[in-house]
Amino acid sequence: MTTNPIYEHIGYATLLREKVSRRLSRSKNESRKTSVTNEEHTPVEKISSLVRRAALTHNDNHFNYEKTHNFKVHTFRGPHWCEYCANFMWGLIAQGVRCSDCGLNVHKQCSKHVPNDCQPDLKRIKKVYCCDLTTLVKAHNTQRPMVVDICIREIEARGLKSEGLYRVSGFTEHIEDVKMAFDRDGEKADISANIYPDINIITGALKLYFRDLPIPVITYDTYSKFIEAAKISNADERLEAVHEVLMLLPPAHYETLRYLMIHLKKVTMNEKDNFMNAENLGIVFGPTLMRPPEDSTLTTLHDMRYQKLIVQILIENEDVLF
Repeated sequence: MTTNPIYEHIGYATLLREKVSRRLSRSKNESRKTSVTNEEHTPVEKISSLVRRAALTHNDNHFNYEKTHNFKVHTFRGPHWCEYCANFMWGLIAQGVRCSDCGLNVHKQCSKHVPNDCQPDLKRIKKVYCCDLTTLVKAHNTQRPMVVDICIREIEARGLKSEGLYRVSGFTEHIEDVKMAFDRDGEKADISANIYPDINIITGALKLYFRDLPIPVITYDTYSKFIEAAKISNADERLEAVHEVLMLLPPAHYETLRYLMIHLKKVTMNEKDNFMNAENLGIVFGPTLMRPPEDSTLTTLHDMRYQKLIVQILIENEDVLF
């Protein structure tokens, strides 16, 4: 089945490659324009860290996120051919597998050899909340999830000085309304002050988005490494260890976390008004951004202080770590 793969030459892959190429070309042009603008308006002395400079260079390719296919066993009606090896898919039921995100149809054995080049189709993405982070940003061809961008923009516009920001909860029903608005309208969702005057509803919707992610922003694969880094007593060594683990995050998760930490740093700069410092925000966002792989209440309670410490470190050192 996989002895003579023609995946790179069939119509599906060719079309996919052309779409990706166009998007990457457009993204690079936009990056160059942004770079030129920044060079004209931002003094060089503001870039105070080699790590920061390296991270900025790394993020130039933010749209080029790699994503594995989400294959599920599928029963095809009528004759079907594998889009990897081009051979016929025999049988009456469960002839092969289909990617639920992009629609690629292949033999079950061929699915093991398909490269990680899934380009999700918007028609197949049913909702915004509870959707895999990388899947969502690739489907919408955005740098970060739209929920994160829109909510943070609204919060920074009218809520940075709100007392107990992120600690105070909004009405659950209104938060659910915001969730349904994003699921229904996407980036056109209206969360302005005219509709939701209480900024705590917007912060609650943002926190809910992170909690509902099937894979947390700080992924299950990196969770234990972050916890071990938090246990290091020496501050400099701990910071270096956290930075090393950050580099293991998937690009979309890294970029989302980076953007969120920059925002939370702005929140702490208004501590005199909102009474929210990095430690307080760590308590709020620790369990929201990172969860243990095993669903254990005991593990969660034991790791809570380390979760808080990790987020606190990320906020206080965002200019160095990202």
